[in-house]
Amino acid sequence: QVQVVESGGGLVQPGGSLRLSCAASGSSISLSTIGWYRQSPGKQRELVATISDAGIANYLDSMKGRFTISRDNAKNTVNTVYLQMNSLKPEDTAVYFCYVDSWAYGGRRFWGQGTQVTVSS
Repeated sequence: QVQVVESGGGLVQPGGSLRLSCAASGSSISLSTIGWYRQSPGKQRELVATISDAGIANYLDSMKGRFTISRDNAKNTVNTVYLQMNSLKPEDTAVYFCYVDSWAYGGRRFWGQGTQVTVSS
């Protein structure tokens, strides 16, 4: 199985920064694509950013320049993916979910439990 655990959420003022972490563990996790979604009340879940096993990052257009995704592949069975969020806006308030598209399980998607980010003064 693949385990996905997020951390780093919290309350931040507009214009502030926050870094989310996603600890993903499992067989051949370093070969898997990992990413972040977010969901706000009354809105559909939206893809924030992804990072491939080769470190290629993709972002939702509205995140470019403000959010940066990175990953630490130092261990083959445990990878940590970071989402650095700068210049935060109230509309960034959401539950942020990390996911893994597992290479070992044929692309099956595993989800974390989510972490709340609240941007408010």
